[in-house]
Amino acid sequence: MKFGYSIAYVPDVAKSLAFFGDAFGFSTRFLHDSGTYGELESGETTLAFAAEALGEANFPGGHVSAHASPQPLGMEIALVTEDVAAAHARAIACGARELSPPAEKPWGQVVSYLRCPDGLLVELCTPMAG
Repeated sequence: MKFGYSIAYVPDVAKSLAFFGDAFGFSTRFLHDSGTYGELESGETTLAFAAEALGEANFPGGHVSAHASPQPLGMEIALVTEDVAAAHARAIACGARELSPPAEKPWGQVVSYLRCPDGLLVELCTPMAG
């Protein structure tokens, strides 16, 4: 077994890809001609976005839309960087909303939390030591 994808259902796939490019420096690997599915160049594990309409088709009982929820969903996308403060500021300048500013945790990591325009929760963190 291998973890291959994390797919977030969003209102506008192209806008989510653009935000992650502008805010975090990821380039788009793929955007389907229909605009309903796209992937980022995100390393070994693919970070992808799919249109809400695909979620509705895949889950007949419905799903919770991150952008429509007043609180962040109980899952996050964690992005590792050496400079959390700079990445945090850049993301806010690109439209993210701060949930928790950069702070050093007892285990030594610097961590911050943001909510993206599409509602996704993002943790920015320094690498774990050793």
